[in-house]
Amino acid sequence: MSLQKKTIWITGASSGIGEAIAYEFNKKGAHLILSARRVEELERVKESCENAEDTVKILPLDLSDQDAMPAKTDQALEFFGSIDMLINNGGISQRAYAIDSDMDTIRRVMEVNYFGTVALTKAVLPHMVEQNSGHVVVVSSVMGKIGTKHRSAYAASKHALHGWFDCLRQEMYEHGIDVTLVCPGFVKTNVTINALTADGGRHNKMEDAQANAMSAEEFAKKLIPQLARKKEEIFIGGSELMAVYLKRLSPWVLNKVLRKVKVT
Repeated sequence: MSLQKKTIWITGASSGIGEAIAYEFNKKGAHLILSARRVEELERVKESCENAEDTVKILPLDLSDQDAMPAKTDQALEFFGSIDMLINNGGISQRAYAIDSDMDTIRRVMEVNYFGTVALTKAVLPHMVEQNSGHVVVVSSVMGKIGTKHRSAYAASKHALHGWFDCLRQEMYEHGIDVTLVCPGFVKTNVTINALTADGGRHNKMEDAQANAMSAEEFAKKLIPQLARKKEEIFIGGSELMAVYLKRLSPWVLNKVLRKVKVT
C-alpha cells in the first residue's frame, strides 16, 4: 500500500499510540491531520515529523463535542482536499468497580469512546462514499472482546464500538470503504495514568501490565503493515491475547481464570 500523499486523520494524536502512528505514517510520506484536545502537544508531535510544514496539519478536537464533527470534517477537507483514512484512536479509560462508578463517569466514557467516535465517522463517511474509497480504522482494545474487573464502562464502550463498526463494514462494501477494528493488548502508554476513577477523577497510576508492555513505537511498527492488508480485525499484544481465543473456545474457563487475575 503506497501511502505517499495519502491523507490520514488521526485522533488522540497528542501522545501514546496516536503519536507513534503519526510518526510511522509520516516516514512513509503520508499527509497527516493530527487531532486531540491539547494543542501544545499536537504542536510538539508536528515538530517531530519530517517536512512538517507541508505534510502535517493540526486540528484541535474534543470527542465529547459531537455537534462539532461536521464542521471539523469540513476543516479537515480544506487541508489536503481529501480524507483517505480516518484513524479513530482518541478515547479515555476507566479503573473502578461497577458498583462504585458514578453514572456521570459511565456516561463520560461512553460519550468520548463511543458517541464521539461514531459522530466523527458519520461526518467523514459522506466524503468517502462520494470518492468511492476510504479506510476507517478504530483503535479498540482486547476489552472490546472480553471483560474484567475494574473496567466496566471502558469495556462497554469498546464492545459498543465493535457492534456499530461491524454493521458499518457490511454497509460500506459497495462503496469501496474498508473498516478495521484494532485490538491492542497491553501497550506502554499513559492510558492507566489518565484513566477515570469511580467519581471521574484521575487514576494517576502506571499499572504493572502497562509498565512492562511493548512500547507505542513497537506497536505502531507492527500495525502499519496489517493496515496495508486492510484486515477486518487486528490483534497486537502479548500473552493477554490468549484471552480472546479462550473466550471463543471456552468462555467458562476464561471467567474462572479472570476471577483470579490481578487487574487493578
